[in-house]
Amino acid sequence: MMHGNPQMTGNRAMAFSELTDQHQAVALLQRSLERGRLGHAYLFTGSRIAELETVARTLAKTLNCQSPSRRAAAGAVGVDCCDHCPACRKIDGHTHADVQWIRPESKSRVILIEQMREVMQTIYLKPAEAPFKVAIIVEADRLNIQAANAFLKTLEEPPPRSILMLLTTDAQRVLETVLSRCLRLNVGGDTLRAEDLAQHTWLRAFAEAAASEQTGLLGRYRLLGVLLAELSARKASIEQSLTASSPIQRYEDAEPTLRSKWEDELAAAIEAEYRRQRAEVLGALQWWLRDVWLACLKIGPERDSFPEQAASTQTVAARLSAPEAAENLQQIERMQWLLASNVQEALTLEVSLLKLRL
Repeated sequence: MMHGNPQMTGNRAMAFSELTDQHQAVALLQRSLERGRLGHAYLFTGSRIAELETVARTLAKTLNCQSPSRRAAAGAVGVDCCDHCPACRKIDGHTHADVQWIRPESKSRVILIEQMREVMQTIYLKPAEAPFKVAIIVEADRLNIQAANAFLKTLEEPPPRSILMLLTTDAQRVLETVLSRCLRLNVGGDTLRAEDLAQHTWLRAFAEAAASEQTGLLGRYRLLGVLLAELSARKASIEQSLTASSPIQRYEDAEPTLRSKWEDELAAAIEAEYRRQRAEVLGALQWWLRDVWLACLKIGPERDSFPEQAASTQTVAARLSAPEAAENLQQIERMQWLLASNVQEALTLEVSLLKLRL
């Protein structure tokens, strides 16, 4: 069982009172905690897996905190974790005996039936040191059919004092039999945050290229080049960062079977992080195309996600009707769905960008 690497997941100690970008999700969870009506299985959805993990981790801490308190969060006062007791620190460090983290581990980046069998075995044991047993399944859309089917009975009727949390940035790929057994909760705000915007400086070049007079086939391939360059740079950075932190680099004399296992885990981690960042890049593109659509509707620029690209946004919007701008948003949705289906990336990006109306 992979319990997670805190350095890879980027977790930071947090309480509900600090989750200022998830007011709606926090308010709902705190109301459920106050009333003693917490669901036994949740599906957390959103655009950033790190945010989903933070909310899941904070709920796990609040359930098992040794010194819980009532603090203001999400505009109201509710139960919250102390964020510094031994239980909270263990959960933050992914070392708590009663909190399991399950992630895709195989080369094919799926969650295997063997992983879910281990969850089912341990979830029925009495908690070792806390009030609640918690299982957090990261990237639940990567559950293969066999693993999901084996897990359905536990998901529908988990043992007392246990909570299951499934996290996904792609709810459309979660099996319907799993969806129907979970309470779904969307995590995240309605706008991009400053730190998110800072990661997408490439979009300036994209927007300016789209607004230029070069709107024919050559112009489309110029846009494709900007997008592919950003994705390539991110992939190289991910490979360098994760390889440097892998035990493969530190233990060159390890046994071949162990090195093979590390290589598989590294490949899976690189692929998972690249897919996550690719989704962020395409999400940013979709937000900018939303700005174009709003401009077509004559809705004020104060609603723009990328106000610094206002001139390019207005130039592109002047060429389009509102239905054409809306079709661009749908085209990006289709592209993301196709990429999640493991089709050839370069071809999918090329065909999709050629279909955009700009």
